Amino acid sequence: MKIQPLGDRVLVEPQKDEETKKGGIIIPDSAKEKPMQGKIIAVGAGKRDDNGKLIPMNVKKGDLILLPKYGGTEVKLDDKEYQIVREDDILGIIEN
Repeated sequence: MKIQPLGDRVLVEPQKDEETKKGGIIIPDSAKEKPMQGKIIAVGAGKRDDNGKLIPMNVKKGDLILLPKYGGTEVKLDDKEYQIVREDDILGIIEN
């Protein structure tokens, strides 16, 4: 199965942090914060302005991005979790 985002939306695979232990205590998944980074898996065509002209996306497939802590729509596909977010909600692109 494959998802192709529409408009100015992107499909993001959240990058999970490694499990952290403090003082020998394992922190459960429910207490961990949501990931703030993600890798773009698919990109929509872009959004249209008031005249109907297509505004191209600033991000592309494969970009590593910063996401807001909350937002977007969670989607499960082939036992993997993804998020669909609008380009406007992306906080930045992480460059190496």
